[in-house]
Amino acid sequence: MNIDLSQFLAVFYEESFEGLAVMEHGLLTLPEGPADREGVDAIFRAAHSIKGGAGTFGLGAVTEYTHRAETLLDEIRAGRRPVTSAAREALLQATDVLAQMLRALQQGEPVDEAAISASAARLDLLLREGDAVPVPVHPDGPSRTDAELGGSSGNDDNVWQVRFQPHAHFFRTGNEPLRLLRELAQLGECRVETLVASVPPLSTLVADDCHLGFSIKLAGTAPETDIRAVFDWVESDCDLDLTRGRDATPGLLPLATAEAGEIAASAVTAEADVPVSASSGTSVPPADGAPVASQVPAPREPRSANRPADAQAQSIRVGIDKVDALINLVGELVITQSMLSRFGEHFDPSMLEALQDGLAQLGRNTRELQETVLKIRMLPISVCFSRFPRLVHDLSARLGKQVELKLSGEQTELDKTVLENIGDPLVHLVRNCLDHGLESPERRLAIGKPATGTLSMQAWHEGGAIVIEVADDGGGLNRERIHARAVERGLVAAGEILTEQAIDDIIFLPGFSTAETLSDVSGRGVGMDVVRRNIQSLGGQIEVKSRSGQGTTFTIRLPLTLAILDGQLVEVAGQVFVVPLVSIVESLQIEPRALSRVSGAAEVYRLREDYIPTLRLREAFGLAAGAVEPVRRLIVVVEVEGARVGLVVDDLLSQQQVVIKSLESNYRQVPGVSGATILGDGSVALILDVNALVRSGGGLGRVSAGTGVAA
Repeated sequence: MNIDLSQFLAVFYEESFEGLAVMEHGLLTLPEGPADREGVDAIFRAAHSIKGGAGTFGLGAVTEYTHRAETLLDEIRAGRRPVTSAAREALLQATDVLAQMLRALQQGEPVDEAAISASAARLDLLLREGDAVPVPVHPDGPSRTDAELGGSSGNDDNVWQVRFQPHAHFFRTGNEPLRLLRELAQLGECRVETLVASVPPLSTLVADDCHLGFSIKLAGTAPETDIRAVFDWVESDCDLDLTRGRDATPGLLPLATAEAGEIAASAVTAEADVPVSASSGTSVPPADGAPVASQVPAPREPRSANRPADAQAQSIRVGIDKVDALINLVGELVITQSMLSRFGEHFDPSMLEALQDGLAQLGRNTRELQETVLKIRMLPISVCFSRFPRLVHDLSARLGKQVELKLSGEQTELDKTVLENIGDPLVHLVRNCLDHGLESPERRLAIGKPATGTLSMQAWHEGGAIVIEVADDGGGLNRERIHARAVERGLVAAGEILTEQAIDDIIFLPGFSTAETLSDVSGRGVGMDVVRRNIQSLGGQIEVKSRSGQGTTFTIRLPLTLAILDGQLVEVAGQVFVVPLVSIVESLQIEPRALSRVSGAAEVYRLREDYIPTLRLREAFGLAAGAVEPVRRLIVVVEVEGARVGLVVDDLLSQQQVVIKSLESNYRQVPGVSGATILGDGSVALILDVNALVRSGGGLGRVSAGTGVAA
């Protein structure tokens, strides 16, 4: 029987990337010095799960590499090595290498052998010459005798007899018996006997097979569930017998003194790795010339080229409560459909009221179903925020700055598609805050600020949108320098007077930068304009506010979902269009006297104290010929890239939520149109891409940067 492993591999990759995120977060928050046992345990468990899963699927390169990092973590969690900056940086690098290996294997591409070798050498150096410290053999005093096991009260309930016999393929799963024994020793005092009855003659011994078994006497107050939990990952790869009692087992060695070398000496073993001493962490050669197993199996054939590049993009973890709610609503729809179906079979006027009630119930169920389905696509923004502690850690070290990152609102939910596309713009903002916003520690101390700067990221819901704020407490935007550089590059006229907000908005213009030198962090004039364009492509807006000497705040507003849009229906020459409500500032009737021409072609409208450019939708979509213009037209004022533009329409209709349908998949891309929707009467209405429409119509070309004043 052929088994398709692709679905299981997809789950493995997804869980492995989640495990790497746990490792990275744990390492970044791990204090230097004596190990925080709980924190190190979480990191170790994540690494062990990745290693075990990789061994199950035959990903030998991942298993072998992860084993190195796991060994270092094991020494830290056992107290034989303190947490140092060198160890932490090496393990952070290991998470990067593991992520690259997993992505490459997932996509069927070659792994980066140079990066793997460099990182492995760094880990090996730490293991050989690092900060390992000897651990007392009996930290709580001399070993107790068998009679003393179970406590002075002689309580048999405190003694467990464990018989652990790994199967022959045990090593090929990426597991190691000695590590399990060490984990078991954390639950109480252990005495171990190596069982050698299954070891075959040397002539028939297979180096990759495991033949040793272990009889363990464990004294302590740990419950049976905790003892069995040690073997959870390997329960299908071993025989395990657990009984309560103190029956003596001859020849037991205290685990604290039963080093890997002593266990190996009791039989010809075939460990998948060179045995490691439990007390020193140094390599112990196999006893009596026993052969050392070859490395773990090489990776299987690369995955097919059509495998998705990003497992996270192909699946969503959904809470059971959301699934239950969806099932309940489907049940309600079935009941409503059954109730309405009888009207199609026989109907008379007396049933009209019942029909109306049924249709009202159908409407309620449909709205609830829509909301529930949308909630399934909602993910917490912590999925995106989780990348920034590492980014800030690395960039601050490279720039020589001390930065504290504060995250809040991580459980704020937004649509998965929005979440996937907002990551890169946020990275640009964070890099700019670190490079341009926050001062060096020396500079901060000189002006009376703490040496450590603060970068905060927070998210919250506001109406039907999500607001994301990125703020620093640095020096703020240097408006004089920004204005001078804009004049120098011809982006602003030399004598033009701009408001503070208009100057701040200049940083979003293409090609603008105030950096004196180029670096891999910033300075190439590519980034902030891309940030605004990407956010606007999601139907959102970004604004910047800065206070000199106090810092800069970027505020992003995004729709919660891209599947449904709040829109304003407008009529133009008998056609219905949808304008996204998020872009609309206000709507008003046109006063003919307020319209005027500039330079013979451009049309502007006087709105209170400002002049804003206008765009006639009739002309933009070629609907002017043969259509009668209404006597009283209206203007819809929208905000585009910090400037206001007036869209001239014939009439305003209703506001409603519309379901977005892609034009490209059903027809082709149309300039100025982001999609279409089907209205209640069955007609199709085009959804306007306000940003693209105004740019193609030349509206922004007649507006000075962010001022709303006609040039």
